[in-house]
Amino acid sequence: MDKAPWITYRPELKVLDATVRDGGLINNSRFDDNFVRGVYETCIAAGVDYMEIGYKNSPDVFPKKNYGPWRHCEEEDLRRIVGTNDTNLKLAVMADAGGKCNYKRDILPKKDSVLDLIRVACYVHQIPDAIDMIEYCHELGYETTCNIMAVSIAQEVEVQQAVEEVAKSSADAVVVVDSFGAMYSEQIRTLVNRYMMAIKGTGKIVGIHAHNNQQLAFANTIEAIVCGANFVDATMAGIGRGAGNCSMELLLGFLRNPKFHIRPVWEFLHKVMPTLPEDIEWGPYPEYIISGQMNQHPKDAIQSRASKDSNFLEFYDECIRDM
Repeated sequence: MDKAPWITYRPELKVLDATVRDGGLINNSRFDDNFVRGVYETCIAAGVDYMEIGYKNSPDVFPKKNYGPWRHCEEEDLRRIVGTNDTNLKLAVMADAGGKCNYKRDILPKKDSVLDLIRVACYVHQIPDAIDMIEYCHELGYETTCNIMAVSIAQEVEVQQAVEEVAKSSADAVVVVDSFGAMYSEQIRTLVNRYMMAIKGTGKIVGIHAHNNQQLAFANTIEAIVCGANFVDATMAGIGRGAGNCSMELLLGFLRNPKFHIRPVWEFLHKVMPTLPEDIEWGPYPEYIISGQMNQHPKDAIQSRASKDSNFLEFYDECIRDM
């Protein structure tokens, strides 16, 4: 008898909202309290498992005068929004390896924080630093993940070794990250299967964080889920750097799980998202599609779109010349 692998009622599958963290890359994490509180209350009402409320970046590297509070996520700012967070929603932050986070100074012991999860983000060459961060945060009492970025431009052997090292660490999950929105479902399937083989028997899970340059973030998230990924990212209206991410409203509509409730998300999109400033832009615009097709970091596409003389045909020609 044929099976329907897209029927995904799995109680163990967890959803993380990355609206404030990834969306904060558009506006230097300057969301106002009403917006952040709106995301928080929506996640609670919708039954979302985790809310990634921002970065734990060092003020030495990311000066406070240039960034909003969700780039540093200090405890007083977090508690101003969530109080003691006496809810089922767990709170997460992302901590970048490579010196962007002074984790031994800025991350408090779990008992002194409303945070539950530290998501350590790294490139393949930063795995040793990332694992040190994971072990440190694990000892402080946090859940941890390792989000290996830009795997679409890493060598296969590098990715394999990186995941094998993470499998030996205390991380609770290892996340496939399509940083450039360049991958197709076949590549997602290969990576998820490879990650799952590497962590087999460890009790860890595999996650997915997809970008939408080629309008495949939702499809690639579905593919990851079908292949067994149990920790999946989405954002309200797909907000995020450049082309954005998998949309929460699409993801919850796909998951056949009665613990999730989609109406609060639609209400948030109706009432709160229209209040965002007009200069906050994301979506699969031509420049982002081009950078995704060429498997390139979106920074040049972002710069091109910010220019008053933005011309996506010229951007395409420049990309071709640089290849």
